[in-house]
Amino acid sequence: MKIIIKENYQQMSVGAALFVKKRILKEPDIVLGLATGETPLGLYKELIKMYRKGDLDFSRITTFNLDEYLSLKPSHTRSYHFYMQQNFFKHINIKKENIFILDGIVKDIRAHCEWYENKIKEKGGIDLQILGIGRNGHIGFNEPGTDFNSITRVVFLEKATIKDNARFFKTIEEVPKKALTMGIKTILDSKECLLLASGIKKREIVSKFLKGTVSSKVPASALKNHKNTTVILDKEAAGDLTEINVGCIFKKHVPL
Repeated sequence: MKIIIKENYQQMSVGAALFVKKRILKEPDIVLGLATGETPLGLYKELIKMYRKGDLDFSRITTFNLDEYLSLKPSHTRSYHFYMQQNFFKHINIKKENIFILDGIVKDIRAHCEWYENKIKEKGGIDLQILGIGRNGHIGFNEPGTDFNSITRVVFLEKATIKDNARFFKTIEEVPKKALTMGIKTILDSKECLLLASGIKKREIVSKFLKGTVSSKVPASALKNHKNTTVILDKEAAGDLTEINVGCIFKKHVPL
């Protein structure tokens, strides 16, 4: 695992964008796994800037999103379909047929999740999965206690997650209680992972993630078992951690 600590959120976003740009230039038909939430917004803004400058071409790229709220239509302003269109897709030249996001109003959930897993395999697997981390350690909507062998499925959201996401809705009662999400195994099957974390509110969980042992209590810790993961933090999220001592911590808990 490689740890990179940037001065602030802006520098973290630029660093992440340069990281993704390098992968796209090397592999123009790359399959990207995408995340939503506040953290990756800066990354998407920087990638859009690169596209507008003519530095990036998204026409051959395929994307798979991590998750979606169950019960929200794609047109709902709080759905992740809407988020991705507004914050990324409509600003670049990606083809609609190359965009895959779980459907929150699908009738046959089990079949839909199987289809999603099979579609990822059909495309050759995810080359680079972009991730955030929840304050309870979740990646995607894989809440604490999730089996590391889990695949795409429906999940119940913890009260802490519902409370954190309430800021995006008019009231906490409007926040969906269930979601569809890639499983941890689905994420770990990606060839490479890039996790971003920023802000003081993420400091405690980042510390648990990096200093603690691999445990389902902190789902993100599963990434310590991944052969090719990079974590980019800003100083607020990193706290007293440095790239050097984080490396020592990691080696202490998980043999390289």
